[in-house]
Amino acid sequence: MATDTAVHEDLHTEQGGEWDGGKAPFKASYGKLMMWYFLLSDAFTFAGFLIAYGTTRFMMPSWPVPDFVFSTAPLGIHEWFPGDKAPLIFVTFMSFLLIVSSVTMVRGVQEGHRENKRGVIFWMLLTIIGGIGFLSCQAWEWNNLINEEHMSVTRNPFGTHTENGTYLHDDGSESTELVEAGKSYLIHMAGHGHHGDHDEGHAAHADNFEIPAVIPAAGIDRPGYFLDQEGFKHRKYKLTTGPDAGSIAVEEFGPKGFGALFFFITGFHGFHVLSGVVFLLIILINVASGVYVKRKNGYEMVEKIGLYWHFVDLVWVFVFLVFYLI
Repeated sequence: MATDTAVHEDLHTEQGGEWDGGKAPFKASYGKLMMWYFLLSDAFTFAGFLIAYGTTRFMMPSWPVPDFVFSTAPLGIHEWFPGDKAPLIFVTFMSFLLIVSSVTMVRGVQEGHRENKRGVIFWMLLTIIGGIGFLSCQAWEWNNLINEEHMSVTRNPFGTHTENGTYLHDDGSESTELVEAGKSYLIHMAGHGHHGDHDEGHAAHADNFEIPAVIPAAGIDRPGYFLDQEGFKHRKYKLTTGPDAGSIAVEEFGPKGFGALFFFITGFHGFHVLSGVVFLLIILINVASGVYVKRKNGYEMVEKIGLYWHFVDLVWVFVFLVFYLI
């Protein structure tokens, strides 16, 4: 029995005792392992949200077209392009900022491994600037969608036609503007200009409208449009194809799920970015004060926050794909 015990101890010593507390399993510290566990669970959370978005989208007969919904940019930059068309230019810039911040985070981790305090401070500062820039862009996008386009978690003014037809003038006569299945439109507040509609006639039609002094609870129904009780103007059109050809239809609000899922998922991701910026600032202060110099562990805390930041960037790639490209 004593011989068996001695042999076991010799084998344990030769194998290095990976689980006896002398060495970190998988050559990763406890802190790194816990970060990986957190990121794995967070990945499942985001996956569930994105799957819910995809399921909701493909259950609907129509869905807002990203090139139309996200075609505006600050300072009227989209107007610099022919036909005022610059789809996704702003969100592309947002994504560029986040991707570049991931690169600067890599450089910060590298400088940490070299125990270069100044290098870590410099690259982490650039990472923080990139994160703040992304959050600023997202704040502008939300403000534009909420205050200019009047989108909310329960109301989606963006829609796509499911039938063909022709728009009506205010006197009820048919215009030359065609309604095409799959074509985007935006239901707007009465008296507010359009966000840069791809249909110039639609924009002109909206801008010529005067807000009534009092909007009856039942709304105002006129030959060319319908004004609902919230003050939203819905255009009318005459169907030209299908079993209901010849009847009059009204542009309706798009699927509610779009607004709710967009604000929830991008907001959840934005919260991760904001949290990351706060943690980066705290760690940057610790780096500058020399807290990690004494540990001589290659600035491991910087590496751990780097894992989190790369995860946030990777998640944005999927959010960008689902909301802005497909």
